Amino acid sequence: MTGFVAIALASILSLFHVGLAIVPLSIFVFLCAMAPFFPSRGFFLPVISRGHTGRPVVSLTFDDGPDPVTTPPLLQLLARYATKVTFFVTGKKAAQYGNLISEILAYGHDIGNHSYSHDNLLMLRRSEKVYREIEAAQVLLRRFGISPVAFRPPVGIISPRLSHALERQGLRCVTFSCRAFDGGNRYLRDLSGRILKKVKPDDIILLHDIRPKGAIDAEVFLQEMGAILAGLKDKGLQVIPLAELLGKPVMIRINGGD
Repeated sequence: MTGFVAIALASILSLFHVGLAIVPLSIFVFLCAMAPFFPSRGFFLPVISRGHTGRPVVSLTFDDGPDPVTTPPLLQLLARYATKVTFFVTGKKAAQYGNLISEILAYGHDIGNHSYSHDNLLMLRRSEKVYREIEAAQVLLRRFGISPVAFRPPVGIISPRLSHALERQGLRCVTFSCRAFDGGNRYLRDLSGRILKKVKPDDIILLHDIRPKGAIDAEVFLQEMGAILAGLKDKGLQVIPLAELLGKPVMIRINGGD
């Protein structure tokens, strides 16, 4: 159900009884709200939530960065494991910490678009607002000589407005199939255990590259990331780049970077 259909049905039903108009509108809002809990379900548009290689492989993705507290040590940790991942970054953070974007690329990782400001309610905004958020991040990231072709919506919410915006920018929607519900690194205790308990071959794993919230320090974050990398190896699961898992590029190198 698209927003237009919901409004049209609401208008028709209101002719019979005003109270009935809320039904299609409520269904539309409910589907938007449920999207983060069913990342493999493209309620409004096609989404990619996992690979289909049939091999014992997974991919790691990190949202919301870069962050000067977590990104540098995370890059060093990934290098020790010879692991390549994808960072879904926000345009605002990329503008603030451009040196970290350059460092991510220098280490050989991919970068995806995670909107400009990470507005949690972005998909409920007007269509033009959705487009501008995505476009602004694309424009910013092109300064680094890359053009992402993968987009991950903030907090996993999707809506009909997203489809047209992605089409205009030449992006595909990539979600995830395995996560620990870490609340954006608010709940790091035993994060590795929660991931390793549920991970399966071909999963796209969702993690966050932002400083831990509350009293938890960055060392706990690194310990959990290390435990995930070691645990995946023990389970016989190889971490491969997201582009390899999907058989499609995550970003394209372009000329004209700063």
